[in-house]
Amino acid sequence: LILLFTLFLLSDSLIFSQDTFSIVAVDSITGEVGSAGASCVDMSNFPNYDVDFLGELFPGVGAINTQAWYLEANQENARNRMNAGDTPSQIIEWLENNDAQNQPQKRQYGIVRIVNGSPQTAAFTGTLTDDYKNHVLGPNYSIQGNILKGQEVLDSMEARFLREEGDLACKLMAALQGAKMVGADSRCFSNGTSSLFSFVKVAQTDDVFGEPSFLLTVKTANDAGIEPIDSLQVLFDEVKTCTTVSIKDLNNEYPINIFPNPVTDQLKLESNSQDRLQVEMYNTDGKLICHNEFNGNFEINMKNL
Repeated sequence: LILLFTLFLLSDSLIFSQDTFSIVAVDSITGEVGSAGASCVDMSNFPNYDVDFLGELFPGVGAINTQAWYLEANQENARNRMNAGDTPSQIIEWLENNDAQNQPQKRQYGIVRIVNGSPQTAAFTGTLTDDYKNHVLGPNYSIQGNILKGQEVLDSMEARFLREEGDLACKLMAALQGAKMVGADSRCFSNGTSSLFSFVKVAQTDDVFGEPSFLLTVKTANDAGIEPIDSLQVLFDEVKTCTTVSIKDLNNEYPINIFPNPVTDQLKLESNSQDRLQVEMYNTDGKLICHNEFNGNFEINMKNL
């Protein structure tokens, strides 16, 4: 009887706690979908759950984060509605009206989907979700949180996400860095960290559901004093580069004008050098996508890049 009661308490704690701050986003150009999040929960107490369990990615389609008084049944229902073709707003409405325990006011969701080539977003924060609680929507992202230090956590996540110029994984990691403040999850003030676990994951269009090609997770223990977002950043930097080359990096030996910046159609290069110059262009994964020689003027068609 004592053992059963203890297990019940652990299960109830998981339901109460998940999750504190998270983001879902899509890139409608590449078709990438992603999720990232963190919480002040010691996941070693829940060995049957993966650290990234609250976020589900639907390759080439969208993503859903299910949190706050988490219930697997609600997550399964959200998954079924996404697979049925519902828009984010339709999924939110369905979940409100069909909560597995008839208590939608306790839940929180963030949903994004690519619909006819364009991103759509929706979120829900129940009135009985633990304070501080709120969500922030953008054209291709949803940021949500509960048990927060305050609105500054969500605002900082959004600012860092928008400012990052790298690909979707880079933007999601930047968003987590925006929440790296002591007590972002207010329960972690005493631990001196933002949270106890963190994750970031991105699925490509040809990935299999449940097996994203990019997945990093970190979990720490109570009173360890280890910032999981910093630990996640270390793992991230080992496999990913988010820095971009700007025109400020050009060698002054060959003055070159590059315009317009930003560019959507034709990128023009002008040089007054008499030498024949070589231009190479790489994407954020380091793949060579353009290689040409020129002197004088040169144009690159950017429409398909």
